Amino acid sequence: MDWLRDWLGTNDGAAGSVRYSDEAGVRRLFLGGSKTIQSAMRLSDPVRLELAYTRAMLCSLLFRPDPGRALLLGLGGGSLAKYIHHRLPGCTLEAVDANPDVIAIAREHFALPPDDARLAVTLGDAAEHLAGVAASSVDLLLVDVYDERRQVASCASRAFFTDAAAVLTREGACAVNFWSNAPEYPVYRDRFLDAFSGRVLLLPVARPGNMIAFGFATADGDWRWQHLRDRARQLEPVHGLEFGSFVEALRQANPYSENRLLI
Repeated sequence: MDWLRDWLGTNDGAAGSVRYSDEAGVRRLFLGGSKTIQSAMRLSDPVRLELAYTRAMLCSLLFRPDPGRALLLGLGGGSLAKYIHHRLPGCTLEAVDANPDVIAIAREHFALPPDDARLAVTLGDAAEHLAGVAASSVDLLLVDVYDERRQVASCASRAFFTDAAAVLTREGACAVNFWSNAPEYPVYRDRFLDAFSGRVLLLPVARPGNMIAFGFATADGDWRWQHLRDRARQLEPVHGLEFGSFVEALRQANPYSENRLLI
């Protein structure tokens, strides 16, 4: 647990354009002068996914429970990277972020462990990096790329989402964090739908604003409610995430029949 030492007992700080602060036992990450929380970590449990939208992104595990290779675009405080590294031991992960200060603060103050055989953190442009990933090589693609004001446009282009669909294995899934209150959201959502030929599910997060979109390499799979609820009951004690609530939220936000999701 040597990687915990750098952040234990630290109250606030900054690196370049990135800053963080502690309040009520939670450390929060901010970019520039924005008050938008980019990442959060409970100091008493640094691996726990504190923000609801990060937990919702891992609703992916309902559909693809055992990814072997994951790619995370947008590191933030490293919440998803930490969780996958610690809770999915059979998964290797590469995380990419364009801001060296974000990577530095995640390492020093948000308990992101050092690189090892299963974790690699890369400094680079997310869209350019994705364009260089081999086709059909990623089981789980997580996209959460924001600057201090909005979703990064290059990571919501038609080309980007086309690349996202192309890198997935046959059983692969992609999850993108959209801000549904943004004026550009309908355009970005429709590009995502087109890239995945409609093989998409939407999951609104309890707090208004975040909308997680899941895109799938194929529509193969068991989309029956009974199956999804059974899997949710299996996953909840393993991960401590609200999979049962995710299933019901998917029912509210997507086309369905009495027996199954329609995808």
